[in-house]
Amino acid sequence: MLESYLTGLVVCGGIIVAIGAQNAYVLGQATRREHHWWSAGLCMLGDLLLIGAGMFGISALLLAVPAMLEALRWAGVAFLGWLALQGLRRALTGQGGLDVVAGEGRGLGRVLLATLAVTLLNPQVYLDTLLLIPSVGAQQQSASAFVAGAVTASVLWFSLLAWGGAALSPWLSRPGAWRLIDGAIGVMMAVIALQLATGGMTAEAVAGVS
Repeated sequence: MLESYLTGLVVCGGIIVAIGAQNAYVLGQATRREHHWWSAGLCMLGDLLLIGAGMFGISALLLAVPAMLEALRWAGVAFLGWLALQGLRRALTGQGGLDVVAGEGRGLGRVLLATLAVTLLNPQVYLDTLLLIPSVGAQQQSASAFVAGAVTASVLWFSLLAWGGAALSPWLSRPGAWRLIDGAIGVMMAVIALQLATGGMTAEAVAGVS
C-alpha cells in the first residue's frame, strides 16, 4: 500500500509540476493575493474528481466521443489566447502591479469561474488526470492508495504555489517586476495555446496512451 501511495505521489507530482496554464494562473492570483487560496483549492478539488473519475473508467467516454476532445481543444485555444492577450496588454501598459489591497480586485466568483475555465478548457488536463495517471494506477496493488498519493501531490503543489506566490508579493510590488511577470505569463499562455492549435489531442494520441 505504501509503495502504491508513493508511486501516486511521484507520478502525479512529476506531471503537475510541469508549468502549464493552470499553474501560471494560480501563481498569478497568488502574487496578486487575489482569492488565491480559493483558486488553488478549486484546482485541488478538480484533480481529486478527475483522477478519481479516470480510475473508474471515464477515459472510455473520451475515446468513444472524439468530437468532445476536438471541441475542448478549440475552446481551450480561444480561452488561453484571451489570457495571453490580457497578460501581454498588462505587460505593455504596466497595469498589473500590486497597488490594490488584497481581495479588492476581481470578485471571488470571477476568480473561481476563470480557474474552472483554465482547468476544464485545457485538454492536457484530461490527458493527464483521466488517462496518464490512471494508466499507472491500474498497475498498482492498491488503487485507493495510489489515488491518495496523487491527490497529496496536487495538494502540496498548489499549496506551494498559493503560499509562495503570496509570500513573494511584497518583493514584486514594483511595476517593472510585474510587467516582467505579466509578460512571461502572457507568453506562456500563448505558447500553450499555439501547441494546442497545432498539435491538439486526437483520439489516436489518447488511444496510444491508454
